[in-house]
Amino acid sequence: MKTSHDFVQELDARRGKIISQTGGWFPGKGVYSHGYSMLEELVGEKSYFQILILNATGKLVSSELAQWMEAVYGCLSWPDPRIWCNQIGALAGVARTSAVTATAIGCLATDSRAYGVMPLMEGVGFIQEALLRHRQGMSAEDIVKDATSARGGKPFIVGYIRPIAKGDERLEVMEQVSQKLGFAEGEHLTLAYAIEKVLMEKFDEGMNINGYVSAFLSDQGFTAQEIYQMFAMLVASGVTACYLDTKQQPSEYFLPWRCDDVQYTGPEKRSVRDAR
Repeated sequence: MKTSHDFVQELDARRGKIISQTGGWFPGKGVYSHGYSMLEELVGEKSYFQILILNATGKLVSSELAQWMEAVYGCLSWPDPRIWCNQIGALAGVARTSAVTATAIGCLATDSRAYGVMPLMEGVGFIQEALLRHRQGMSAEDIVKDATSARGGKPFIVGYIRPIAKGDERLEVMEQVSQKLGFAEGEHLTLAYAIEKVLMEKFDEGMNINGYVSAFLSDQGFTAQEIYQMFAMLVASGVTACYLDTKQQPSEYFLPWRCDDVQYTGPEKRSVRDAR
């Protein structure tokens, strides 16, 4: 068991030093990331998304998988100010902040269980656990039955159904990208389609982009935490676009409200005399 003396010795060994297991810059010698020379092996040799995934996971992936990641980033970062992270960027444009400030706070808003990268982690957790149970003999129908019974019989399974629109037009696009890049359908994705088939038959609901991405990247050997790290700046581009849009307009023009647009639900109106 480690004693307080041992701990102090460990701290002393690190005193005045920054020790990194990821990499660093050595002036006059080079800069490294997870054992790769940035200037000799990565810059100009590998794509930005290959470097992004390397920095986020320690894994240097193929150019095809990096292209797939770049495509899905395009599917998940739209310049629409109705999307809540983008609306934060738009409001930052109204406030005339810097582009970096707007983009950073918009990205922070996706670190949420309601929307963004956290539901993606849950989607990965669901499909990976489902595959383990499937290998033990559970059918896709059993998996759906178990998941829906835990939610009062409702098909609210992460990675399936879409809260606003029915269906998900991004799936067909990403399926075409996967086929074009030569990716075969793996175990997780096969099961994800089988679960979708059951949901379509019983509830007329299908898979969304979360479910597809979760299954596809699980087949590539990534953990939920690695995927979360890979998508940390997922919405940045869309946020920046919405910031720029409102910054170029008069500051009063974005979502103006009248007083009677506010629905008051507090106590009834009362006079000053009644309040005594």
